[in-house]
Amino acid sequence: MSKTLTEIAELLQASDKKVQLIYAFNGTGKTRLSREFKEIIAPKEDGLDDLDGAEQAPLSRHKILYYNAFTEDLFYWDNDLDADAEPKLKIQPNTFTDWILKVQGQEPNITRLFQRYSNEKLTPHFNEDFTQVTFSFERGNAERAQHVKISKGEESNFVWSIFHGLLEQVVRVMNNPDEEDDESFNQLEYVFIDDPVSSLDENHLIELAVNLAELIKLSKSEKLKFIISTHNPLFYNVLHNELNSKICYLLQRFEDGTFDLKEKKGGANTSFSYHLYIKQLIEQAITKNEIQRFHFNLLRNLYEKVAAFLGYADWTALLPESRELYAKRVMHFYSHRSLSNEEVAEPTEPEKQIVKFLLEHLLNNYGFKLQGAQND
Repeated sequence: MSKTLTEIAELLQASDKKVQLIYAFNGTGKTRLSREFKEIIAPKEDGLDDLDGAEQAPLSRHKILYYNAFTEDLFYWDNDLDADAEPKLKIQPNTFTDWILKVQGQEPNITRLFQRYSNEKLTPHFNEDFTQVTFSFERGNAERAQHVKISKGEESNFVWSIFHGLLEQVVRVMNNPDEEDDESFNQLEYVFIDDPVSSLDENHLIELAVNLAELIKLSKSEKLKFIISTHNPLFYNVLHNELNSKICYLLQRFEDGTFDLKEKKGGANTSFSYHLYIKQLIEQAITKNEIQRFHFNLLRNLYEKVAAFLGYADWTALLPESRELYAKRVMHFYSHRSLSNEEVAEPTEPEKQIVKFLLEHLLNNYGFKLQGAQND
């Protein structure tokens, strides 16, 4: 039964599980779900936007900590190219970074975490009041290193490192309420983490997942619950294997803008396979003659996954020679429109048939039937 995101968020709130693990394709609405959940747990105060209302409120009033794409909005670049200044990453005033950096003095720990997931030589340098950061590659000599502007992926890793450092302190403080003279988290109930895995290679992704799982397992607080959403099947699988006392879901979005949160039990998780699920979705659409624009995205994604697994440099190498040019045109058109809000008519019958043809070509020529039999 389809639901609104608000209704999905209410279902998550109603669960008594310590960990709720959600898998969803990119673009399904994971980030929006985290915001809907936050609004249920801690609604915005009148006259305050999210940054003012959430991140500047005293920590002791926080019922939820969340990490998502909006968390990175607390950080922005001051390039000042006209003055030929060195690039600086500015930090908007907020209680999160103030507490972890100014009060707890976690700068060395954040640097350690950041270098673990990026480059051991790439070093952040905070200014005295922790309102900005510069980065340089330290070579171990006295020569002054030039400050650099890090990539978007490295920036995401840096923000995650700060959040991870905050989370470590949250667990420590809430595990020892009698020993710690700190009421910063006396109202905290939820930690919602959405996809902290952008731009990580598989080794670092696994390491991050294991570290996060270990931190969650260290949490002894009965009232603190964790919700983690991701589009990455490897990250999902590692967390599923590492965590106990969890419930697992698949978040789906329908063409009418509604959603479904389907519980995944037992073998549906341990044998979870991104590409086999895509295959199933396309097959269902073909059988019901309900092929829509997004199925071209799924089909291209399926071709990309198979090509990468088989060692091809380009997914188009798997296309049948007899229909290659037409297939390329259709797949590129529907999966890479120039504007996200561009209106495209429903696929024509010949275009729907190309989906069926290309799926059958992939299944008949690249071992899917054997693989499907082995997974049954």
